[in-house]
Order: sequence, then C-alpha cells, then structure tokens
Amino acid sequence: MYEDIFELVTIAARKRNLKESTAIAYCHALSPFLNATGKPWQELSVADADDYLTAKRLAGIMPETYNHYYGALRFMYKRVLKLNWDEDEIPRMKRDRSLPTTLSKEEIEAILDTTKNLKYKAIFAVMYSGGLRVSEATHLHYEDISRKNHFIHIRNTKNRMDRYTILADRTLDILTEYWFRCGKPRNILFPSQATGEYLDISAVNQVLRRSAERSGIAKHVTSHAFRHSFASHLLETG
Repeated sequence: MYEDIFELVTIAARKRNLKESTAIAYCHALSPFLNATGKPWQELSVADADDYLTAKRLAGIMPETYNHYYGALRFMYKRVLKLNWDEDEIPRMKRDRSLPTTLSKEEIEAILDTTKNLKYKAIFAVMYSGGLRVSEATHLHYEDISRKNHFIHIRNTKNRMDRYTILADRTLDILTEYWFRCGKPRNILFPSQATGEYLDISAVNQVLRRSAERSGIAKHVTSHAFRHSFASHLLETG
C-alpha cells in the first residue's frame, strides 16, 4: 500500500547522499506510523505525526526509540511531503546523559584471554587498540592493516570520512596469529565462515557479552565500551 512513499523516501535519501541502510531504517520506522493512520500518504498532516509521537511518548517509549521514529517522520514530512515541521511544536525526546561504561586495562585483557575464538579475539583487540566501532572492525580488509607503520586505515566511516588510527604491538601480534591460523584472508579481514561476507555485528556483540560474563565482569559490556575505554586510556597516559 505504501510502496510508492517508501520509494520517494529512498530517492530523497540518495539525493542527500545518505547511506542505503539509513533509507531502509527510515522506511521500517515509517511503516507502523502509516499503518496506524490508515490514510493515503498524500492526505497526511503534521497533526497525524504529532498525535502518533505523543502516543508513543505517553506509552513510555525509550528516548532512543522515540527519536528513531521522530527522525524518520521528520525526514518524510520535510523532504518528501514538503510540509512545515516545527521542531518547537514537535520536539525530540531528551535522553538521560549517563557516563559511558569504561573498562580497565585488566578487564580488557581478561576479555581477550577468555575469548577462545581467535577471529573474535582479534576483532576485540582491534576495536580496543584503535577505538573502532564494531561495524568498522568487521568491515576491515587485509590491506587496511599497516604492519610497517603500525596504523589501521578505516574506510567509509559513519561520517563518510576515512581516517587512520593506531595499531598496538599486542594487537598486531594477535592479528598475525589469527591471519596465519585462520586461512590468511586476503580480502575481507574477518569474513563470515558461513558466507565469506562481512560478519554480522550482532554475532560479534553476542560473543563479547559471553566473554565478559566468563571474565566475571559485572559491568554492562558493549562493543562501544571498548571505544570509550580506548579514549579514556589515551587520556590517562597523556
């Protein structure tokens, strides 16, 4: 019923050079809203969006989820429907700002020691060593690792900018062991054993949680905790 509006949203996203995954996420978020209104998309009003988001907020939805819906609706109304979207009248939901989870160097080492799968151990080491997002680590290629200069080349980041980051000796040792023992991959550095394509991020996060539990770490350990820990430890060492 709404395939035509999804196509228009996708086209508008491409015009603004947004990632394909962003356009897909917008369409997924818009689907329950469109079904809830039951209207042809050409008849939508800003009041429909306001009522929908208000109902979500009153139902106790998490701010992150609310703002996910908000972003999709705002994009459709402004970029496709060309209707006035007043952010004072329809505000985002403010998030509670708590300090991010950080791990000590000993906790990082414990997680690496308890990760018996060498591929995932290498991924975790790379994430911590260079402050990589989990998606950046899983999308690394063999040529992105510079053994000579001790750096990692990260391509097409979240902000669509390439960058370089450091590669520690300990991480290089783990990567070298992984590479020789796991088939010497020449294209994707950490290919899925099942498909040969990029690893699923959820699989990496599941292994990380299990390793943290086996290490006896009571903190809520996520892949992003490695990134925060990388930054914190750099500051601690000046």
